[in-house]
Amino acid sequence: MRKGAKRKATQKDQAVEKKEVVKAKRTRVPKPVSPPDYFPEKRNLEDLWQQVFPVGTEWDQLDLVYQYKWNFSNLENAFEEGGELFGKKVYLFGCTEPQLVFFEGQGKVTVIPVVVAVDSPFPPSDKIGINSVQREVEEIIPMKQMKMDWVPYIPLENRDSQVERLKSQIYILSCTQRRAGLKQMKLDRVKKFEYCLPYFYQPFKEDELEQSTIVPIIFPAEPKPVFTEFDWEFDEVEEFTDKLIEEEELTADQKDAFKDFLKEKVREAKKANREAREARKKAIEEMSEETKTAFEKMKFYKFYPVSSSDTPDVSDVKSPFINRYYGKAHIVL
Repeated sequence: MRKGAKRKATQKDQAVEKKEVVKAKRTRVPKPVSPPDYFPEKRNLEDLWQQVFPVGTEWDQLDLVYQYKWNFSNLENAFEEGGELFGKKVYLFGCTEPQLVFFEGQGKVTVIPVVVAVDSPFPPSDKIGINSVQREVEEIIPMKQMKMDWVPYIPLENRDSQVERLKSQIYILSCTQRRAGLKQMKLDRVKKFEYCLPYFYQPFKEDELEQSTIVPIIFPAEPKPVFTEFDWEFDEVEEFTDKLIEEEELTADQKDAFKDFLKEKVREAKKANREAREARKKAIEEMSEETKTAFEKMKFYKFYPVSSSDTPDVSDVKSPFINRYYGKAHIVL
């Protein structure tokens, strides 16, 4: 081959080679395909415990209730076939119990959420009790005054259905009061929410107040009120008053006024006990046999969170006590 032709061929080869290099540079290397994000499928009743309002919890403590991812699979399983609540009509309300528990080697007071389930064909009550150590008078009022009511719980798989077509067997105590609205309220109204207790009246069981012979006394004296308790079964007015004077809780010139005040409070307490017994007797007489049977078969279940690696173990602080109206749960889980 001639030298000119050879040079031409070489230049052509070089040009082709150069084009291929440029093309290779321009060719985008495909990015590695990321595996799809995996979100575990939500259980049908997974948010049931969160939907139940924790009655009586202080507003500034609510965030602490949900600081852990509590596991209430025991509550969910109770509604499955073979569970304690399967196929039953159930009313649920929440509460919280601050307890010292250990987590990750440290002990601290933790606000533990608890769910109480009432196995009943009808709502256990439409009232709420408001009471505390600071309040002199206990109030029993319609729960709607505190923006609370029993509402049907809709399981996750039915959330897209029309609610009115569902025949729900699970009802939860819900509260429509929003925290943002608290700023517009008077302090006493705000505190009322924190003193709320789910109310229950069992006509076949004598109430603690009916049996009690103890009267709480708050005598408006100066320089400070007298706080005490008088038991009319064991205490004698004169002796009781003299002891308070001796302990300098009361002055001698306040003696007669205190005795009159004490006697009046005892009369009021005895009258209240008598009226409560009569009301209970009347309620039973007017009750249908069906309602009587329902009250006799009514059961209370108390659910605590299940132990998990993400939450403190609460197994050592479980208690059957619900509150002063409901008394103790039949079953603690």
